[in-house]
Amino acid sequence: MTVRTYTKTVLLLALFTMGLGGFLLHLRIHIIPQLSTNAAFYSPLVAGILSVIVIPLLFLSKKTIAYGYVLNGMLAILGTVTMAHFSIGHLTGPVSFGTIMLKTTFADIMLLWGKFFVGKALFDLELFGYDRAREKKGTFYRYPHLGWWTVHLAVISIVYSLGHMVWR
Repeated sequence: MTVRTYTKTVLLLALFTMGLGGFLLHLRIHIIPQLSTNAAFYSPLVAGILSVIVIPLLFLSKKTIAYGYVLNGMLAILGTVTMAHFSIGHLTGPVSFGTIMLKTTFADIMLLWGKFFVGKALFDLELFGYDRAREKKGTFYRYPHLGWWTVHLAVISIVYSLGHMVWR
């Protein structure tokens, strides 16, 4: 086994286990019988299935890795926005650093972004190679760089917030 194959395998396993962990966390919170009472509980269910099955499969092939990268990133953004909205809507008591760290979905969001960065590393290593002397080039706000994801996070957050305010 080459270093490239070994690294790809380890990153794929990390992507799978983090996706499975998030899916099991959501199953514990959004119990299956609740799905019939609140349609919003289908989002974490679908995202979990995509994270555990579809995304790792897309990352297996160089032909489909870009689709896996974009799907993984969009799920991270959508998960961040919806979990932050849930936390803001369910805050109790005074807001402090400790409250935000321990009594919100902040830890879940950090795990989600950890999964995103594992996918980013896998994508970059597959697309740009494993040469340690190669310099990182490109415009930071263009695909596939992190600035592209920052722009999408900001725009999706704004659209989600406006939609929430308009369609209450």
